[in-house]
Amino acid sequence: MKGIIFTEFLTIVENQFGLDISQQMLDNANDSGIYTAIGSYDHHQLIKLIMSLSHITNIPASQLQQTYGRLVFPVLLRALPIPDIETDNTFRFIEKVEQYIHLEVKKLYPDATPPKFIFSDQTQSTMTMDYHSARCMGYVCMGLLEGCADYFNQSLTITMQPMNATQSHVRFSLTLTGD
Repeated sequence: MKGIIFTEFLTIVENQFGLDISQQMLDNANDSGIYTAIGSYDHHQLIKLIMSLSHITNIPASQLQQTYGRLVFPVLLRALPIPDIETDNTFRFIEKVEQYIHLEVKKLYPDATPPKFIFSDQTQSTMTMDYHSARCMGYVCMGLLEGCADYFNQSLTITMQPMNATQSHVRFSLTLTGD
């Protein structure tokens, strides 16, 4: 997993919970907290940090992941190693993530393994999207989808349905509820 995910997670934890909680999270996870945005790290370490933060704050790990995804979306958007993508709405941007952004990320970082999105049953206001990832971070994906809708100033209702026990395959049903 690319280091920007870790560096932004730590920044968000510090901003939302303060330095003391951030340090306690790192200590409890036996983590030095030393990451670089361009490095690559084992995603299990991020899971340990999330579980540690959940234990400290009594906030469910799923909620922490979702909030993180929503808050990190604009940062990741600015960090994209590609020219501006011409889109004006949430659905078109989500499609471009799979059709273009993930391909470009793999070119720049051959060791990267972004999730796979498979789209079906799309209309102007609804979309069904299957998320496939060995990292099993569907709640982060859900937060990213919410952050994307926020960015385009659209209201989005999301239903998340795990398709297997590990949640490496999750189906999202998205409905735009306003302009």
